Amino acid sequence: MSQSSDWNVPARRAGAAPEPARRGAEPSSLADILERVLDKGIVIAGDIQINLLDIELLTIKIRLLVASVDRAKEMGIDWWEHDPTLSSHARDALEENERLRRRVGELEDGHGARREEERDVEREDER
Repeated sequence: MSQSSDWNVPARRAGAAPEPARRGAEPSSLADILERVLDKGIVIAGDIQINLLDIELLTIKIRLLVASVDRAKEMGIDWWEHDPTLSSHARDALEENERLRRRVGELEDGHGARREEERDVEREDER
C-alpha cells in the first residue's frame, strides 16, 4: 500500500479504482437536508386576507413548523402528548377526569339533597 505525499489526494490500495476528485462542497442528499431541517427546525408562515372595499371579509393565518420531536420539546411544543386522539396517556387522563366530574356531581347532588332535608327539619322545628 502506498501513501501519497500530497495531502489532497487520499491514499489508496493497490489495484483499487481511484476515488473521484472531491470539490469544495459535496451536494447534499435529501436525507442530509431533512436531517438538518429536523435538527434545526424551520418555520413557514403566511397570511391570506380577502377584503372587499377595505372591509376585511376573511383572514387565514398559516403557521407551519417542521422539526424533530426532540427539537419541538426544546421549544416548549408538546401538544401531541395532551391530545386524546393521539396519546393513550392523554385519553386515560381525559377518562379519569370525566369519572371525577361525575363523582363530584353525584356528591354535590347528595349534599344538596341532605341540605334540603336539614332545611325541612329546621322549618318543622320552628313551627
